[in-house]
Amino acid sequence: MEPLSLVVLLVMGTVAGAINAAVGSGSLLTLPVLMAVGIPPGVAVRTNTVGMLFSTIGSVLGYRREIATEKHELPPLAITAALGATAGALLLLVSPAAALDVVVPVLIVVALAMVIFQKRLTAVLRARAEKRAQAKRGPQQDQPAQADRQAETTPDRSPLRSPALVGSIGAASVYGGYFTAAQGILYLGILGTFTGRSMGSVNSVKNLLSLIVNFAAAAVYVIAHFVIGAEIVWMASAAIAVGALIGGYFGAHLAKTMPEWLLRGVIVVVALVALVRQFL
Repeated sequence: MEPLSLVVLLVMGTVAGAINAAVGSGSLLTLPVLMAVGIPPGVAVRTNTVGMLFSTIGSVLGYRREIATEKHELPPLAITAALGATAGALLLLVSPAAALDVVVPVLIVVALAMVIFQKRLTAVLRARAEKRAQAKRGPQQDQPAQADRQAETTPDRSPLRSPALVGSIGAASVYGGYFTAAQGILYLGILGTFTGRSMGSVNSVKNLLSLIVNFAAAAVYVIAHFVIGAEIVWMASAAIAVGALIGGYFGAHLAKTMPEWLLRGVIVVVALVALVRQFL
């Protein structure tokens, strides 16, 4: 590759890494550059995934303390994300590039709706959960003392272990392994909706999931490169990786200082830009 192209990828990788740490969708900056220098879409996705893996490493390092406080609740999400990403990466290897044009806009719209209507969706989910809990308690109303004792000794399950949340993350991770771009917006929308927590408070979990998904997808692509010759432009990956690692680390610190309304606004803007790009 030409030196100028590598410099541009280094700069865009740095900006993309910072965006990934704060919101996600940084790959929507680096992918167009890769394709603009003549790299085919499928090869560009593989090349970009290997490089942007380092942005999620930097982001997780920046959020390591927040992740440590929730580490006991994360294994189901982590395992599901890894399996979903592996399936998505394998799907990319065998599917036509034109399929991206259909899948990506739909998922970006879903993610955007989750972010915009998070509070309303959370209220609906909580109301349904309360109704189910009340229905289960109904036959035991004649034994209030026993029910009270059981409630005292049975801890509430963390929303991070909710089957609906884990399943949704699994589906999003298939997409993440398939395309990687905009997966952070999907994770923030899903996590915020099912936990009822602010975008900022679930950002650490989002970054950990992005690392797991990118690592799983990159591993599939690297193995495919050596086994079946799936092309990866290593110089381009290296340029993106250096910038993404720097941007991811400092972007994580920036994201912690952003107020909720600003973070949500950035998510909406990035999602809209990503959506518009798919139709240009």
